[in-house]
Amino acid sequence: MGGGGGGSGEVEEGVTVVESREWFLSAYAPEGLPTSDHLKLRTVSLSLSVDSIPDQHVALQLLWISIDPYLRTRMTGHEDGLYFPQFTLNEVITAFGMARVIRSKNSKFTEGDIVLHPFAPVAEYCVVLSDFLRKADPTAGIALPDYLSCLGVPGFAAWIGIEVLGNPKPGSNVFVSAAAGGVGMFAGQLAKIKGCRVVGSTGSDEKVKLLKEEFGYDEAFNYNKETDFDVALSKYFPNGIDAYLDNVGGKMLQAVLNHVNKGARIPVCGMISQYNKIWTEREGVRNLLNIVGKEVKIEGFIIGSYLDRWGEFAKEMEGHIKEGKIHSKHKIYNGIESFLESLASIFSSSNVGKVLIQVKP
Repeated sequence: MGGGGGGSGEVEEGVTVVESREWFLSAYAPEGLPTSDHLKLRTVSLSLSVDSIPDQHVALQLLWISIDPYLRTRMTGHEDGLYFPQFTLNEVITAFGMARVIRSKNSKFTEGDIVLHPFAPVAEYCVVLSDFLRKADPTAGIALPDYLSCLGVPGFAAWIGIEVLGNPKPGSNVFVSAAAGGVGMFAGQLAKIKGCRVVGSTGSDEKVKLLKEEFGYDEAFNYNKETDFDVALSKYFPNGIDAYLDNVGGKMLQAVLNHVNKGARIPVCGMISQYNKIWTEREGVRNLLNIVGKEVKIEGFIIGSYLDRWGEFAKEMEGHIKEGKIHSKHKIYNGIESFLESLASIFSSSNVGKVLIQVKP
């Protein structure tokens, strides 16, 4: 049960109905970026009366919404094995979000609690089943946006890729693509904590500087300025690549396979260069034979398969944050109306770091 919200202030005691806004998918977008022809904003009336809220449900006011590349894969209209099922047409779409509890029919949650929801409606208000909620501690000394970045989906994906699947040894050569994005910025920092030499690729000179000066990358390069990825990787990895966290696929993955060392590991958490293409037009990789002689392990993963490791991840990452070893960078859009713009931004070089919508200040 989902809805958006329209008021600018807090929900007052006794208010039983809010006029609210929410995003829904009116038509699938099989290729290219979704536009206003596909994604639309509507206003609905949402009842907040206690009698209208089912048992074990809560009413939420959304504070922050995480904008992640996988959302695009749920808008194609094709069940092609990518991540999650397709969004249902004309129903509110969902994303990882942070919210404030404003009504509760579950004794575990009280009004004012700050909670995280992996499938929150992209809306200003909603009424949801409380099974998937977990509390955030606003007194823990961690900025609320960090719960959606380094302690959210991107941080967890980076942790799985580096700590669990890549698991490079100290001194290893690690390469991260889309390195200034939501996943990449944390992957590189985690690899540095492990004592590795880390190089990242990114889409602008500004981001190259950011990777080296703020995120501790040893080297970085602007892939838009490199005419030959093989030449670039020969320069930055004279001793080969031991681990590669792949976020882009396509030509970059093909080039990496020409520079891997024996026993290299390639965890694949995304292929953002291919998301806006129908599968018959996606770029192939012609040198897969390299993985045989080099005994390379390529492994795709989705974080939903590793939720049993979430507690371990959260404890470790919180420690890194408090010790100043992990830093975040956020690109913040304001207001629920910015969803379409914010989604488009992650497929360009315009955003830096984790893209978030601040729904409610």
